[in-house]
Amino acid sequence: MTRSSSPTPLEAHSLSLLRDGKQVLSEVSFALSPGEIFALLGGNGAGKSSTLLTFLGFLRPSGGQALVNGRSVDADVAAARAAIAYLPESATLYPHLTARENLDYFLDLAGRRADAETLEAALDRVALAEEARGRRLESYSKGMRQKTAIALALLREAPILLLDEPTSGLDPVAIDEFHAMVKALASAGRTVLMVTHDVYGACQVADRVGLLRSGRLVGSFAAEPGGRIDTETVHAAFAERTVP
Repeated sequence: MTRSSSPTPLEAHSLSLLRDGKQVLSEVSFALSPGEIFALLGGNGAGKSSTLLTFLGFLRPSGGQALVNGRSVDADVAAARAAIAYLPESATLYPHLTARENLDYFLDLAGRRADAETLEAALDRVALAEEARGRRLESYSKGMRQKTAIALALLREAPILLLDEPTSGLDPVAIDEFHAMVKALASAGRTVLMVTHDVYGACQVADRVGLLRSGRLVGSFAAEPGGRIDTETVHAAFAERTVP
């Protein structure tokens, strides 16, 4: 995990959120270091996706702050979004375009250009099969679409990645490949906040896991030096058999 003296990439300070009169988040606080993978674990309705949308500026806190690189998202939404690449559960790419065409199109929308060699290098990094790159995405598996979306994030050179249930619907091999890719990105200095309900996956890939329950952060688990987070401990807390 890479550390530096750079501003803290992501911080939640007593973050609270009301949606349609319902308390979705209640005084949630955490901070991520550069190059860290933090998994926010919780069941349906725990407030995981709402946390991501708050960092993107699509939801406004009712209390506390969401900060990106030390600045409040509310104060400068454009700067926050420029620093972030967001991967939703189902990546929104065009099925009638090839992987290369999708990358070229979305980069152009973002005001960026990349030559063919740079595009191929990004697809190499995410291990998308070369024979698939010229095919339309309508023929892709979900894992292949996820790889294409990650390649786009790499080409945008965003230092922060927000991942929403990134392995949902993937087979075990694709999940292992995805986790290896995320770890490589973190090792290269990117900061990753992923939300998931997958206890095993969170413990396998993350440096830290935060347990979110009914909008409250009720537990935090860190990996031992050189090891992984203990899955049984986290699973017991997730299943509400124990309260951290």
